[in-house]
Formats: sequence, C-alpha cells, structure tokens
Amino acid sequence: MRHEFPIRVYYEDTDLAGIVYYANYLKFIERARTEWVRALGIDQTRLKAEEGILFAVRRVEADYLKPARFDDELVVETRFEAVTGARIMIEQTVLRQGERLFQAHVTLVCLSESGHAARIPPSVRARIAPALH
Repeated sequence: MRHEFPIRVYYEDTDLAGIVYYANYLKFIERARTEWVRALGIDQTRLKAEEGILFAVRRVEADYLKPARFDDELVVETRFEAVTGARIMIEQTVLRQGERLFQAHVTLVCLSESGHAARIPPSVRARIAPALH
C-alpha cells in the first residue's frame, strides 16, 4: 500500500539560501506517517487510551538527494516494507513533480506507556499489513 501526502514549502521551512532546511524533511515525513496511520483507520489517541500503546521512531536512515525550494509543491509517499512483533518498517520518499528529492527508511517501534517494547496488537497488524493476515 502506498499513501501520498501533499506539502507546500513555506518560507519558514527554508534556510538563507531558500532551500528546505535538512531537519524539516523529518517533520514532513512525520506528518505523512501520521496521516498514513489515520488513513489505515488507526486512531492513535484511542490506541493509547484503550491499550496503553504508542508508536515511536527507533531509526531513520535518510538520503538527501536534491534540494526543495520555497513554494515547491511536494508529495510525501509512504510505503509499508515489513512488520515484526513490535516493529514496523516503512519507506518514505519526498517528490517534486515525480522527481525524488529525499528518501528515508524508518523503523517504528510499539511501546507501552512506560516506554518498554510492546507487541503490536493484532488489530493494528491487520490494518498495517493486511496481505500478511
């Protein structure tokens, strides 16, 4: 499954050279991940309240390929890669008119409210990776 999330580059996203500041790509992909999870029908607030489970980023491997600039219209694509007992691996790409500007492999972990690793609930696994169930 591939999810797309549009983003426009605002002045506040850029540095003095008018290009997107490198750390802002992490904000872009965070927003896109949140919308991906929402599009899957997973309510993260309810998941925390009812099951005491939340997701956290464990690892990001990022490649900055080409700069985005002020007022660019971008699309963040999020693609599921794999799931284990407590981890979800995804690939996220930032594109401008189909041109790849940034790519990241992200590992999310499922945590209890106390911060310990927790198994991903079966209902969540089924929504994230329906082909595996």
